[in-house]
Amino acid sequence: MAFTRVDLLSTAQRSLAAAGAHDRDGWIGLFTSDGTIEDPVGSRPHRGAAAIGKFYDTFIGPRAISFRPDGDIVVDTTVIRDVELIIAMSPTLTLRVPTFIRYDLRGDERGDETDLKVCALSAYWELPAMVAQFARSGLSAVPSGITLGRTMLTEQGLSGCVGFLRGFRRIGSGVKGRFTDLLDAACKGDELGLRRRVGDAAITHGDRAPMTTSELLKMLSGGSWAKAVQSGPSVAARVERAGRCRVLIGETGPDPSSFSRLRLFGEAAF
Repeated sequence: MAFTRVDLLSTAQRSLAAAGAHDRDGWIGLFTSDGTIEDPVGSRPHRGAAAIGKFYDTFIGPRAISFRPDGDIVVDTTVIRDVELIIAMSPTLTLRVPTFIRYDLRGDERGDETDLKVCALSAYWELPAMVAQFARSGLSAVPSGITLGRTMLTEQGLSGCVGFLRGFRRIGSGVKGRFTDLLDAACKGDELGLRRRVGDAAITHGDRAPMTTSELLKMLSGGSWAKAVQSGPSVAARVERAGRCRVLIGETGPDPSSFSRLRLFGEAAF
């Protein structure tokens, strides 16, 4: 069954709406039976309904979550949501987290009908930066930190806590800086500089359509980038040009000094 852009976008948008409304069943019901959550990217994924339920009970249920949307992009069966999450940890502590959320969607057969479900949710945000917000709040953040720690141990267990803390890992030093240098070269139209920074990285539009460095340059030249977010081995950023937005995601491989893959998500041609 073919799904439209509206179908895909509507399914993705229901995720944050259900989280903000504390609709536990509705939120969990958006996922396929083998769905996964990697939040933040770089932490250990949660797989299947039981693990997704525990994720909800740990990170969503106990607190108020709202968001400020900055744009949505649909490519194939993937939706990228560019948002700022606003997380009320307590009456005196609210965190603001710049985030890109990737939703991979697929049809899920139930009886005679096929529903569109989330088979993978990947959230790009910086765990160290969020902890820094905690630290700047001083003593007022201590009760929230203790409560979160207890909830994590109860719902996730020790191994789950360790898996979450993998989100602190920075795969190589200077990755974010190299990515922003790449963005600078692309937006300035510096093809030689872009080629030097892209190196041997595979470039695609979305996940599947191959692109050349020249094609990437054509799509980004003259634009401006913002909101570079490093999450585990990946860095994501928004690029705006002529009032339209795209999101570029770079990934490092075994060699953290270079990018192994660059994926550009955007719907409209510049």
